Amino acid sequence: MADQVEIERDPPAHGPLSLGISNAVVGMLREYTGRGPTKARTTIRENVIVVMLEQTLTKGEQSLVSKGREDKVLEIRHEFQKAMRDECSEKVADLTGRSVIAFLSANHINPDIGVEIFVLDGPPLAPSLEG
Repeated sequence: MADQVEIERDPPAHGPLSLGISNAVVGMLREYTGRGPTKARTTIRENVIVVMLEQTLTKGEQSLVSKGREDKVLEIRHEFQKAMRDECSEKVADLTGRSVIAFLSANHINPDIGVEIFVLDGPPLAPSLEG
């Protein structure tokens, strides 16, 4: 049975685009780690897209955290982020109609939060997704 993911919507002007980006990032994390986050929220402000993710850790990662190995979990997450960088940027570029000129990614253990930040070469150009 698939995990239930709560995805919050951005204001109406970017709602469908925000939803599409949230779904793409959640799906990619699920593909790479075997488990996606349970909550995702994408915010778009001019040429910056922020995807905030909650409850991202796998059971294995949670076990490492409980044994005091947070550093190893963050190291593993960093490796996943590097591996996903190009594919994730391509998906966001496809959805927005813009090039991704920078991708930043970070994780926090307690609370279990991740963030993916995409900087575009301009505001999204996806009129078919907006409004």
